[in-house]
Amino acid sequence: MTTTAPRLGTALARLLILAAALLGTLLAGAAPASAHAALTGSDPKDGAVVATAPKEVNLTFSEQVAMSADSIRVLDPAGRRADTGEIRDLCSGSIVRYGVELRAGLPDGTYTVAWQTVSADSHPIAGAFTFSIGAPSATSVALPDREPGGGLVGALYGIARYLSYAGFAVLVGGGAFVLICWPRGAGVRPVQRTVVRAWLTLTGATLVMLLLRNPYTGSGELSDAFDLAGLKSVLETKTGAALTSRLLLLGAAALFVAVLFGAYTRRTDPKEKKDLVFGLGIGGTVVATGIAGTWALAEHASTGIQPGIAMPVDILHLLAVAAWLGGLTVLLIALYRAPSVERTAVERFSKVAFTSVAVLAATGLYQSWRQVGSWSALTGTRYGQLLLVKIGLMGVLVGIAWISRRWTQRLADLPSADLSSAEKETEGAEEGEASEADETSEAGAVPEADAVSAVSEAEGASGASPDVDPERAAQLARQRAAVATARRKRERDADPERSGLRRSVLTEAAVAVVLLAVTTVLTTTEPGRTEEEAGRSTSASGPAAVPDRPVDVRLPFDTGGVDGKGVVRLSLDPGRTGANGLHIYVERPDGKPLDVPEVKVALTLEAKDVGPLPVAPDRIQAGHWSASGVQIPMPGEWRIQVTVRTSDIDQTTLDKNVKIG
Repeated sequence: MTTTAPRLGTALARLLILAAALLGTLLAGAAPASAHAALTGSDPKDGAVVATAPKEVNLTFSEQVAMSADSIRVLDPAGRRADTGEIRDLCSGSIVRYGVELRAGLPDGTYTVAWQTVSADSHPIAGAFTFSIGAPSATSVALPDREPGGGLVGALYGIARYLSYAGFAVLVGGGAFVLICWPRGAGVRPVQRTVVRAWLTLTGATLVMLLLRNPYTGSGELSDAFDLAGLKSVLETKTGAALTSRLLLLGAAALFVAVLFGAYTRRTDPKEKKDLVFGLGIGGTVVATGIAGTWALAEHASTGIQPGIAMPVDILHLLAVAAWLGGLTVLLIALYRAPSVERTAVERFSKVAFTSVAVLAATGLYQSWRQVGSWSALTGTRYGQLLLVKIGLMGVLVGIAWISRRWTQRLADLPSADLSSAEKETEGAEEGEASEADETSEAGAVPEADAVSAVSEAEGASGASPDVDPERAAQLARQRAAVATARRKRERDADPERSGLRRSVLTEAAVAVVLLAVTTVLTTTEPGRTEEEAGRSTSASGPAAVPDRPVDVRLPFDTGGVDGKGVVRLSLDPGRTGANGLHIYVERPDGKPLDVPEVKVALTLEAKDVGPLPVAPDRIQAGHWSASGVQIPMPGEWRIQVTVRTSDIDQTTLDKNVKIG
């Protein structure tokens, strides 16, 4: 039974709709403030009540950040600045810490610390917390609820980021496809337009990102995109330098495209053409590697563990993605818009795609280990969950690619593959006619002189009069072109092997669009390793207390078993030496009570070698445990250990340090 390929317009429309829907869903669900760096500690701590005003406020981050004069602001209860505005660099070794001095003579009350900065991998981060001097009080500080990197500017920046990845893949992969797999494609108009549009897309997206960088990391106002002072400050950052370098490399890429689709197509001497291919290959590889390096040098690969290994691995990963998905895009265009694609070209691309997948698997495995770090982060963090989605899509894509490879083998195994030299020449001539017919049908007309010549020759051969109406000749030429195009299309669609290959490649491209969207969201999401480290640091730091202030702590836990995730809330009242009342609430992640078999508490004052003092609370009801008369023999910084057992074999112990007066 003869199979027919779907119409290009309908197929591409569905592909674009699917891409827009998936990209919108993923970007809507992504936390715009997520990034590689995270706040892991502060002094004073969040929620702390201190007896006297501290001299400064310190913030500790998981990774290096870029600080400006307004990156840390301390506001008093009335909303006035309580800091001097001088940021102090307190970094030492692997510890990333910055501080700001406070003014002298601050009154009692609740103070708000608001901070905003840019992490080393180019993403904006921000947050706020409070501490109190003497006793908590009401505060008039109203912090903006806009997330850094969010709003309209964040959405536009995210779209530009996606388009830059897509443009890079098609530009590099399309050029490689023509040079390695299908040299004749350099003269095919649809292929030329596809690669040129990819260059325009990448260039335009890079310019947009450069203009939006200032409001994206700062005010969030679209009007600030044209602030020249802000643009100047962006150019002095690592990300600004990377975007500027990308624009310069795109100038070299424009020269590569011009030579590939200009001088290369006009060369007829085999030796000259071979030399030009060698030069284009070397130059194109250097330019493509340089453009890929602008991502590696400014984003996730440039910070964290092993950046010296991660950056070249990231470059290889991007080039493999481009060779596979970009080449796939150009192959799809060629299968639908070009008169024909040689089977040898499809076979060569199949080998290129196989090599790319192998490189992607190796580099992706390393990147996953580096960014996730643990099995719990793979399933318990947003980055890990998105990575699982990406891995699943990769599996689907490889499966579809295997089907495409089978269609390619069937094409190669057809008896017609063994064409004689004469038949091959005839086929080449027919393809040339079809190409001219396609161009004629797209233009809507042919040169009148050529039409007159063609009709004159035809009539001269048949003995007809040489006097021919030019308009009639042009009309006849257009009709012949349309008929030739329709005939070639019927012959092409009547080939079940080629139709099957077109359908599988179209499906592969659709999945690749979604995969690229997931990858784009991953680049703006906090890696699982960092998220877990920040969570552990937050759990380890607890609120300080002054005399007669209850101690309230919150401890997330994960025992690893069934129903093993939740939160422990512990309250010690009045939080002073002597007898105290202890209440423990065990909750699920959604806030509902979690009934566990056992909860134990131990108190240790390490500075005085006191403890651990065990406490065995009684179960009051599901998720609620209590103990009365808990003795705190002396003041100091006590370590509270809470052991939660969720089954016969699953349990975990959580620590929290609190100051008891």
